[in-house]
Amino acid sequence: MKNTSNVSTAPHRADRRIPAWLDKIRQFTPNWFAVTMGTGVVYLVLNALPGASPIKTEIAAWLWRIDIGLYALFLAMFVGRFVLFGETIKPMLHHPLQSMFLGALPMGLAPIVNGIVAFAGPHYGQDAYSVALGLWGADAVLSLAVAIGVPYLIFTTQQHSVEKLTAALLLPIVAPEVAAASAAMLAPHLPAQTAQFVVGTGYVLWAISVPLAFSILTIVLLRLIVHKLPHRELGVTSWLTLGPIGTGALGLITLGDAAARAFANTPLQAVATVAQDFGVLGALLLWGAGLWWLACALLFMWSYRHEGLPFNLGWWGFTFPIGVYTLATFNLARVTGFHGFTHIGLALAVLLGMLWLIVLGRTIRGLILERLFHAPCLAQAHS
Repeated sequence: MKNTSNVSTAPHRADRRIPAWLDKIRQFTPNWFAVTMGTGVVYLVLNALPGASPIKTEIAAWLWRIDIGLYALFLAMFVGRFVLFGETIKPMLHHPLQSMFLGALPMGLAPIVNGIVAFAGPHYGQDAYSVALGLWGADAVLSLAVAIGVPYLIFTTQQHSVEKLTAALLLPIVAPEVAAASAAMLAPHLPAQTAQFVVGTGYVLWAISVPLAFSILTIVLLRLIVHKLPHRELGVTSWLTLGPIGTGALGLITLGDAAARAFANTPLQAVATVAQDFGVLGALLLWGAGLWWLACALLFMWSYRHEGLPFNLGWWGFTFPIGVYTLATFNLARVTGFHGFTHIGLALAVLLGMLWLIVLGRTIRGLILERLFHAPCLAQAHS
């Protein structure tokens, strides 16, 4: 018994000998990339607000620059954990929740790529678009690796049960469709052949992601019917259901527009025209489906009002899903000319801004109190 006790407490003693700053790297989790996702969608929505305003554009551009710094810092810490504490990577990959957030790595990079197109492109031209193309290529490859690799781990090594399943399962699956929507924003600024390749790849990424996401939504619906709402610590995951629907609708509209430009005066021009028209119809259908999930998410929050939701980095799930749904709404207003979409989009943008400020404030408070650097997978490994 004595020897067993010494073995089980050895890792904890070793942990206490690690300097505080180094232990933060050891405890760094991919959840942090959700911060760049949420901040990224905020400046994209801000830039998409109706009306031209240099102040609006400048604020959005500064948020984009801050987001780049955050992503670089998080990436350095994640790589540092991999290099310095390689033994902690396997527990993370086998953890049924932490591994889902690997999808936040490519999804956090996509808004930065979009920001290069929107904010750097007008000033630096083709050089900026070339950088954006290279980063988008890396983002697309990473999103595919996560969308295939994490489900493989789910199928082979991780332990799951229907009762404990949440919409967090969507995180690795949604990454390719986020890259697809980013492809549509980049393609109009590229040479014709490159643009055609990027648009075609975007459609493939969309097709890999959206049908799988709806399969998971079906599982989430079944879980809600049988086992009711998730535990309050995972209550925010209810908002993640809106992510693939909003991004899917956004991707259909923007890819359709990009296809019509990229394949103009080519044998595929007629197909691209159909894709553009279908993008509007498909986005409308998805947007309608999203209304149901949005209403459910709001009602779920009402149900949690007495218990309260303990703060964790998962709160950033309040921001990205509603953000991409807002972008889809503004794009529907643009292609349909229906002003109702504009008003709904403005209301959603206000909601997004309020949620972002609340979550940002709670995150800063958590950093000051040093409560946010904790890797549950390591606690399980020690137990």
